[in-house]
Amino acid sequence: MEGSIFTGIGNGTQVDGKVVQTFQKSFVQVQDILDQNRLLINEINQNHESKIPDNLSRNVGLIRELNNNIRRVVDLYADLSTSFTKSMEVSSEGESAGTLRSDGKTSQKRIRSG
Repeated sequence: MEGSIFTGIGNGTQVDGKVVQTFQKSFVQVQDILDQNRLLINEINQNHESKIPDNLSRNVGLIRELNNNIRRVVDLYADLSTSFTKSMEVSSEGESAGTLRSDGKTSQKRIRSG
């Protein structure tokens, strides 16, 4: 599937297989960070409930780590949004203007509806 083109959106827009792989990789990264955040939140809650001074002090670092993870998730989603927008722009340009062949001439692509 790598490098292949397939219809991946309900309106018949073609999506490059590499784009889909990039999305999948990003979503796996996001899920890993969210899983880590769940563990951090559990530990923060346990430390808070214990009211032990050392545990409460440890929460400062854990909360910083949690905040950094949230920033990373936001950045990953922003990158995904940008990538998706660019891929849709490229796809729609190909649909409306045709594609440029190696001989410099344009050829119109016909998109088949499924």
